Amino acid sequence: MPYDFHQADDPFPVFETWLEEATAAEPNDPNAMALATVDASGLPDVRMVLMNGYDRRGFVFYTNLGSAKARELDATPKASLLFHWKSLRRQVRVRGTVERVTPEEADAYYATRPRLSRIGAWASIQSQPLDSRETLERAVAARETEFLGREPPRPSWWSGFRIVPISIEFWQDGAFRLHDRALFERTSEDGSWTRTRLYP
Repeated sequence: MPYDFHQADDPFPVFETWLEEATAAEPNDPNAMALATVDASGLPDVRMVLMNGYDRRGFVFYTNLGSAKARELDATPKASLLFHWKSLRRQVRVRGTVERVTPEEADAYYATRPRLSRIGAWASIQSQPLDSRETLERAVAARETEFLGREPPRPSWWSGFRIVPISIEFWQDGAFRLHDRALFERTSEDGSWTRTRLYP
């Protein structure tokens, strides 16, 4: 393997290497990740989102704060992530606590989005019932008119979340289902990591 995670003391350099290789190999969205939350009854909820940044503090994505995932994370600030890079036959599982990004971070990322995506953030009442596609298109057109000739600012209801990992597991496909797995864990958000090799 290009990077032996069984020799690593820190999961982040391993993740960085795997993400770089996925970026070169995956045809679409190598930064896509499944985000799992729980609702008020404890029922799991999962969907694909795009990771919009990461560093040693955690993994970040952005969304409408009225969306189902945002409401669930605000109520229960714990989550898990799954990156699955099919062409490389690899996956990475992340579990941890959740925090909001700062307004400054949200502003900076929002400014990098395509203009129509920024308009869409104003037009969409995410996760709410929509009677027709035409209603959404009219809302987009109205917002385009509203912001004609100026940059749309970040809506107050649009921001980001950071998943702060307490565990990161790397999985590499192996012949005859004898896969290779390593689990990195820590007991606190700023603690040191321990590494354990796992049976397939």
